[in-house]
Amino acid sequence: MQWLAILGFIVAIPAALALYWYWSASRREARRQRLREQSLPPGHIDILENRVHLYRRLPGDLKSELRGHVNVLLAEKNFIGCNGLEIDDEIRVTIAGYASLLLLQRKPTYFPGFTSILVYPDAFIAPDVSYDGDVEIEEASERAGESWHRGPLILSWKDVLESTTDDDGFNVVLHEFAHKLDEEDSDTDGLPVLHDDEHYDEWAEILSREFDAFEHSVDHDEEHVLDEYALSSPAEFFAVATESFFEESAAMKAELPDLYEQLKRYYRVDPAGW
Repeated sequence: MQWLAILGFIVAIPAALALYWYWSASRREARRQRLREQSLPPGHIDILENRVHLYRRLPGDLKSELRGHVNVLLAEKNFIGCNGLEIDDEIRVTIAGYASLLLLQRKPTYFPGFTSILVYPDAFIAPDVSYDGDVEIEEASERAGESWHRGPLILSWKDVLESTTDDDGFNVVLHEFAHKLDEEDSDTDGLPVLHDDEHYDEWAEILSREFDAFEHSVDHDEEHVLDEYALSSPAEFFAVATESFFEESAAMKAELPDLYEQLKRYYRVDPAGW
């Protein structure tokens, strides 16, 4: 009888854990829904209008949806100032506003796996490690942003502000948060979690082809809409392509229509039509 009791207890553990997970997920979604339904303070909307230039182009229903996502991100992410930078509403709302563009028209997961956003006043120095055979080479490099796998996201406020001025294809917030979407399947490899299982083969085929074609265009000094940093890796190709998709949508749609369609299918928005 004692062994039967122990066996029953062991069998009950997974069921209890599943019930607790379901209960926690339900509570989290209910709380998020309340936050999405709350109005943003007028001052926060002013920041979106003044700092998030893409917000001004959105149709009314997407503006409303974005404001709801901003509410959730402000509640769930911790913004930490570094090197003397004091975090204020302008910093928090600007960053959350751009990040929320990546959540529109989708079932948002709000970038799971991390909570802290470290914000430096300017570009910051980070170590770069490379290998020459068995020799480890460590150098310092200046960066505008960085996304640690399953860790914090780091941004330079100066570079965030430069992203707010115009559609120049550079947006450090979109870039780094795209990495966070990319890692939702545990690997940062340029393949985020897609909405449909049948989409994976097409995504892999087209993005591989576009990567090779872009490499060829760079080698031949041809004009291109993407930044050459996209050739660093498939993960960087996805992040840079995300920047261009939102920032230079019309040019990407004209120059790289197949890549544009893949991102449109993934993000479920059509920025070229805004």
